[in-house]
Amino acid sequence: MDSIYTSPEHELLRDQVAKFIAREVEPHAAAWEEAGCVPRDVLRRMGQAGLFGLMYDEQYGGAEADAMANLVFAEALSQSTFAGFIITVLVHTDMASPHLHHAGSAAQKDKYLRKVIAGELITAVGITEPGAGSDVAGIRTTARKDGDHWVLNGTKMFITNGVHANLYFIAAKTGAGKRDMSMFIVEKGTPGFSVGRALKKSGWLSSDTAELILDNVRVPAANLLGEEGKGFYSVMKNFQTERIALAAMAVGHCQQALKMTLDYVRQRQAFGKTLWDQQAIRHRLSMADAKTRAARSFMYHCAWRVTQGHDIVQEVSMLKALTGELVNEVVQTCQQFHGGMGYMRESAIERLWRDARVLAIGGGATEVMLEEVAKRY
Repeated sequence: MDSIYTSPEHELLRDQVAKFIAREVEPHAAAWEEAGCVPRDVLRRMGQAGLFGLMYDEQYGGAEADAMANLVFAEALSQSTFAGFIITVLVHTDMASPHLHHAGSAAQKDKYLRKVIAGELITAVGITEPGAGSDVAGIRTTARKDGDHWVLNGTKMFITNGVHANLYFIAAKTGAGKRDMSMFIVEKGTPGFSVGRALKKSGWLSSDTAELILDNVRVPAANLLGEEGKGFYSVMKNFQTERIALAAMAVGHCQQALKMTLDYVRQRQAFGKTLWDQQAIRHRLSMADAKTRAARSFMYHCAWRVTQGHDIVQEVSMLKALTGELVNEVVQTCQQFHGGMGYMRESAIERLWRDARVLAIGGGATEVMLEEVAKRY
């Protein structure tokens, strides 16, 4: 399948990411789970390796690659069994920094983008609030103009990279209309801007997640990101890149769960034979693999459609809903065949099971995605 959509350069990228994960991530990531964050020197090494600016302009250190390269990167990254590491990276590359790339002025890019691509500045995006998740238009954080500054007030919730990021892209209402919002650049350490608390999650344990407080945060007028009042549309545009990346994460989890389970059931003895000798187990794993391969093909088709310039909101919404549900089905099936060991914290399948659950919620819950599909018929 890869040969239909990918080039030798794409496959070299896949190999580069796989080697980085094997060398820099898998031997150390269990300790990161305990610490609750990914060390920033690891992220800097990823930036130095050229992995943080695939779709960005060469003049800032990017590679000017296409959406297919971005998908290959996300899928290769998702071969790790440590999803906290994966989401730390993908928020930086696919969910936060694209706001700067797409909407930033030349001055803003000159100031920040090179360091973002180099991994010297790690980014987060502040959209979700205690009362507004998938309903982006429901945010209550405000920004009012005060001379040559904007003053921001509000609370953001469930912000990935929120504790340790250096640079935040914050959505705030700038008018009375439901969709009248704007995006702002807020640097760590700006007076009034603080981490309310680091949040404890069921999964993604090495991903630092935070509640953010904005208490009369004053930022220069030059920190308005893009056009005033157009932030809602910027967020909606970026959701397509984000959701393909999350689909890649889900498919990667399915692939890894199947791989480790196939190895396990061929060795595990029960009632005088291996689990693989049980027809029911063979059939369920075969069906799980078939569904995974079908979802992966659809994912690559969506990325290809992006490269052709098509409007794919409906297809990407389908993809997000499909893969978010599928990863939970596949990983739970695989966990079942590991028996009691599959419920132990030291097993990779248990970690995948915990980490998979949020993929049907984050980035657009399944029910919201299906509504996006339905209203486009």
